[in-house]
Amino acid sequence: MAQDTAVKLPEQEHHKDEHLWEGGTEPFKTSYGKLMMWYFLLSDAFTFAGFLIAYGALRFSMEAWPIPDFVFSTAPFNIHHAPLIFVTFMTFVLIVSSVTVLRAVQEGKNENEGGVIKWMIATIIGGGIFLGCQAWEWTNLIVQEGTTVFNNPFSTHVEAGKYLTLDEISQIPKTTKVEETIHGKNVVYYQSVVDGTKYFTKADHNGKAPESMDFANGSSYLVTYHDGKYMNAAYKTADGTIKTEPMGPKAFGALFFFITGFHGFHVFSGLVILSVITLNVWSGMYKKRQNGHEMVEKVGLYWHFVDLVWVFVFLAFYLI
Repeated sequence: MAQDTAVKLPEQEHHKDEHLWEGGTEPFKTSYGKLMMWYFLLSDAFTFAGFLIAYGALRFSMEAWPIPDFVFSTAPFNIHHAPLIFVTFMTFVLIVSSVTVLRAVQEGKNENEGGVIKWMIATIIGGGIFLGCQAWEWTNLIVQEGTTVFNNPFSTHVEAGKYLTLDEISQIPKTTKVEETIHGKNVVYYQSVVDGTKYFTKADHNGKAPESMDFANGSSYLVTYHDGKYMNAAYKTADGTIKTEPMGPKAFGALFFFITGFHGFHVFSGLVILSVITLNVWSGMYKKRQNGHEMVEKVGLYWHFVDLVWVFVFLAFYLI
């Protein structure tokens, strides 16, 4: 008895297996977009790590380095001698914005467009406040304190001592009060009759040393001028000797503005992306995809990274 043998045609084999191939399994059980975002964040982390390592190498290779409590002791509304108050507020705002973007991601997973828009706007406001604060800090350091990539009035004296105010300078023997008109402004300062050192304050010369009019000093210090060189604050040692310290290393200003500026650029870029995605959510673009507003989650990953990097920048410049 003959047996019937079923023969599968090539076309049948093709149609049978066609539905089995859908591009392979997703690596790490995540989408391609989120995986690429993680790759980008990893490479960006290496970039920031390189900058901060370079900062640390220069910072600890120098004998003198600015003390954060003196450099960052001012705040808006004419607040002085309040170390790190302003930058602490900046950090708090940025951390809160990380919480708000997390809430936006949660609302996105629930396909709640209204909730996503609300929390995204809150995140944008927080990031904008942070950038505004950073702009004020830069302006204050450059215009009022005189810290630039070329000048750094802040230093660390290498021996124990106490910084002197102008009133204390006036009590030093053989120091006379001098008044003169410089650039149309009446300037008052004290000068040592022993070595000719001149002692100025920010209030007396509008933040700039009269001899050059190109160097501004911090409100926490005096400007001293001796033997054709600008020095930093005057201080008194334990044995009563009056000394002045040289201006701090120029590398501080260059590193500070470059690294904090690079981070600020990341914040600005994040705000642009957040704004675009918020408009897309409002238009209903992501709801049509029915993927839990994954784009909101991807930008949330970026924003968390920006916040995390700021913690390390804060540690390097403001605490150590």
